[in-house]
Parts: sequence; C-alpha cells; structure tokens
Amino acid sequence: MGLDIQRAWLRRGAVARLLWPLSCLFGAIAALRRHAYRVGWLRSERAGRPVLVVGNVIAGGAGKTPTTIAIARHLMARGIAVGVVSRGFGRQTKDCREILAGSTPSEVGDEPLLIHKATGAPVVVASRRIEAARLLVQRHPQVQWILCDDGLQHLALARDVELCVFDDRGVGNGWLLPAGPLREAWPRACDLVLHTGDHPAFAGFRGRRALADMAYDKDGHDVALTQLAGRRLAAVAGIARPQAFFDMLAARGMALERTVPLADHHNFSDWQSLADAGFTVLCTEKDAAKLWPHEPSALAVPLIFTPEPAFFQALDAKLSSVDG
Repeated sequence: MGLDIQRAWLRRGAVARLLWPLSCLFGAIAALRRHAYRVGWLRSERAGRPVLVVGNVIAGGAGKTPTTIAIARHLMARGIAVGVVSRGFGRQTKDCREILAGSTPSEVGDEPLLIHKATGAPVVVASRRIEAARLLVQRHPQVQWILCDDGLQHLALARDVELCVFDDRGVGNGWLLPAGPLREAWPRACDLVLHTGDHPAFAGFRGRRALADMAYDKDGHDVALTQLAGRRLAAVAGIARPQAFFDMLAARGMALERTVPLADHHNFSDWQSLADAGFTVLCTEKDAAKLWPHEPSALAVPLIFTPEPAFFQALDAKLSSVDG
C-alpha cells in the first residue's frame, strides 16, 4: 500500500474527494452483502467452537497480529486451549493447511507463521476461515476457543466475540475505501475496542508496544541490543508502517546508518545483501523468515505488545459469558 495514498486517507483533500464516488459504490456493495447475511441469503457457519475475531475496519496494519499473539498467550496462561485461523495473506498456496515445523512464509503467510512460532498454538490457514476452523477442530479437538486473525468482514465464519483494533490513525478521514481507509463504516457494533498506538483517537482500551531487550539470529541465539553498540547498523522492515520500527530502534539507542522501508509482506526475492557492505542488519520478526535465506546474519527484533490489565479483565468476562 503506497505511502501517498495512506497520507491522502488522513484528510479529505483533493485525492480523497476525487475517489469519493467510488467509496459510495463500495459502501453500497458492502451494505448489500451485510444485508444478505442478515436475512439469510448468505449463511454464516459455525465452527464447533466459540470464535473470537481480532480484526479492524481500517486498511493497513493496525496491530492485529501482535494483539492475537498477546491474547493467545493470555488465554493459554489461564489454561484455555486456543487455536488460530487466518487467511494467510501473501502465501503462494491456495489450499487449506495447518502450519507445521517446516512451513515457510510462501506456503502459509508471514503473519500466521509468526503467530505459530510466538505462541506454539496450532494455526490453520485458508481463504475461507470456516474451512480453516473445521480443520483446526478436527486435528486439535482439545481447542476451546478459536482466534481468527483478521476477518472482521469475513461474515461466512460465525463469531461469538468481535474485537476491533485501531492504531493512532483512528479512522483517518472517516471515508470508505478507496477515498478513505475504512473497510466499513465506523462506529459499528463490536464487543471490545483496543488501541495499539500511543495516541488513541477515541475511547477504548489501550496497550503498550515495546521492542524486546534481545534480538535473535536464524539459529535462535539471543543477542542483547546493548551489545550492538559500535556496530554499523542497518534496519529493514516490510510491514505496514516501517518507520514505526525504525523509530522504536532509534528510541532504544540504535544508531541506524541505513534504513530500508519496504511494502507490507515483501518477499525479499530481490534483496541485495547489506552484511556484505559491513552492516549488521536488524529486521522485524515478521520479516525474519523471509529475509534469512538472503541475509543469514540478520537479527530479528521482537515487538512485544501488552494490552492494559483492564482489557484482559473485560475480555475474560466476555469470554466467560459466552462459555455460559
């Protein structure tokens, strides 16, 4: 997603106004689709387990994946068995498949692979999340809750709890795609609202983002960030907002000599090594599995997202009400 259009989505300027008629068409089609599910022309299907959807109404990364990881860890710490389903955006395969030890980003998508590695929870990807959910339950009948990473607008999968995630953009200029960033109009009914940024645009629960104290290499060996002082550092990020990663590294005292912002889900097939030029390369966890085949010495720096305690209290109460 180009930075120019993202900037245009923050205000109702000339570009946004030019695209506004298309937004009206988009909104009409989306409304008709929601109506079709409401009256039964299209059916939402249940997966055999309660479902929590972690999604958003704004295009681009708002922090859904870190939120899904945080929730999975929280529920597992409470003794609740969870599994995750996802579309697996950016993968080259089309089938419904479970992520296994040897799965690659091209097979399953970078974000689902990160969720599996970060939590150890079973993760299944499919274009139709209901197919993923059914395979998940078939292979892991102990699962008590299914987390759907993204899919707020994927109404074919019936859900019991909806969590809408926002970053500091809020709703941007408030218009629907393509004149604005919204996939659907806001406000809309949902169970919980969580802000992943530092400056929420409106009411909701908050969380704190921070880089881990340690980076790690492709073999899983930790390297303290403090040990990187004095090295020539370069940072690369193929995420929705690369500058946010670079800024967080700088705030941790990393003197970045070079930064390489790339499009979200970049596959690094055209990567030119920076290690050969004497750089220690830092990347996001999401990018690491795709970058390591081309830059084996790169270090992944985890992002830790911690929702406030009040959010988990509200989430636990909501899930308990569904469990009965």
